[in-house]
Amino acid sequence: MFVIRLTPSPDEAATRVLPVGPQGVLPGDGPAGDLDAEAAVLAGGVRAAGEVLVLPRPLREPARALLAGVGSGDEAAWRSAGAAAVRAAEAAEELEVRLPSDAGPEALRGLAEGLWLGGYRYRDAPKAPRSAEVRIVTARAAEFAATLEQARITAAATWLARDLTNTPSSVKNPEWFAGQAVAEAASRPGLTVTVRAGDELQRFGGIRAVGGGSVTPPRFVEVSWAPAGATTHVVLVGKGITFDTGGISIKPRDGMKLMKKDMGGAAAVLAATLGVADLGLHVRVTALLPLAENAISGSAFRPGDVITHYDGSTSENLNSDAEGRIVLADALGYATAELNPDLILNLATLTGANAVALGKRTAALYSPDDALATALAEAGAAAGEKMWRLPLADDYVDNLRSDIADRVSAAPGPGSVMAALFLRDFFGETTWAHIDMSAPSWAEADDLDLSKGATGWGARTLLRYLSAAYGG
Repeated sequence: MFVIRLTPSPDEAATRVLPVGPQGVLPGDGPAGDLDAEAAVLAGGVRAAGEVLVLPRPLREPARALLAGVGSGDEAAWRSAGAAAVRAAEAAEELEVRLPSDAGPEALRGLAEGLWLGGYRYRDAPKAPRSAEVRIVTARAAEFAATLEQARITAAATWLARDLTNTPSSVKNPEWFAGQAVAEAASRPGLTVTVRAGDELQRFGGIRAVGGGSVTPPRFVEVSWAPAGATTHVVLVGKGITFDTGGISIKPRDGMKLMKKDMGGAAAVLAATLGVADLGLHVRVTALLPLAENAISGSAFRPGDVITHYDGSTSENLNSDAEGRIVLADALGYATAELNPDLILNLATLTGANAVALGKRTAALYSPDDALATALAEAGAAAGEKMWRLPLADDYVDNLRSDIADRVSAAPGPGSVMAALFLRDFFGETTWAHIDMSAPSWAEADDLDLSKGATGWGARTLLRYLSAAYGG
């Protein structure tokens, strides 16, 4: 990640980003000059948050300026402005933003997150970063330092989730992903990691079934943050299918193109747990990553197979392309049986039906707890990640019945809802929420705070929710 600094002193040579509101250029800390007068002439052409106009200034310093719309001036608008401005900048160009004197911490956080998120580059991409350094000029630099650090940690978590998800599946198998979790946790005191493989997965019948067709065996990763004195235990579970062919129920070619993203839930919960440690939140958090590659071979699991999960219950597999819920069932069963959680939050790129119901930018939220659902939706809205609560409709429960097992894995009915109803069995008596975030986990093009490719969806929401609930 590039550097963002708070400073009370402007640098007249840096490329200026001038925030523009409905009434024109917003005055910032520091003396006004000719640039402000020039920008005022063009400010009427910037009408909405995220719009940017370039003001060339040949033979002068700065040689150009960027007029960035901040719309209504709320946190989301500043996030859009920051993302648009950093994209309009030239590679390795130093930027300077003079924050209006009446701007609060929400504006600073939105601006900083937008700059970092809009400036994301995949870590193995050949392109240079979009900005070498950004200076935010404000007389309240010391006051805003903690807010900037929150923004940095949130953006770093999102960058990591994006990097993991963007990594090609020729590299990213379960063993590799587990190694990334171990390496990332090693740099943060207080985090522990357990990786289970081979015979240690004997009770994890779903993970073994889904991963049994791959030359790279499955893994089950447990990452724990347990600060002294913490009285609440939150378990984060994320689907971790490192590539999904559909298995025996094979996908068409077009359906496989983006299946390197099918571990986006695991990437988000891992990144969020690392972020919790970086923030020092006073809550026990355990991330569970069931990792498998759903491949095709003579040892792949079949439609009609009966799978015994960690909790001892059984599922009749009807579709090996509905593998995500199979591995999640094991992880959820383990969480309820072994970890005594107060809350379980499950994130998964689970169904194409998510996009059919809610479009490309909105996740489907399921929870029987009204207060939890509201808090998560509010955290997502604040973080810039939208979700919509869908019903756990009991009208469809009979569709889950099997003649030879406790349930079927892929029952007929509305796809996202049926997957949520399947998973409901495994949460036990714990307070819980399940988020189907398949659609918003990927962006087809740069779009304000989203970069083309993996979005890292969920890391921001989880950190917002946990920070609001447990401080930080």
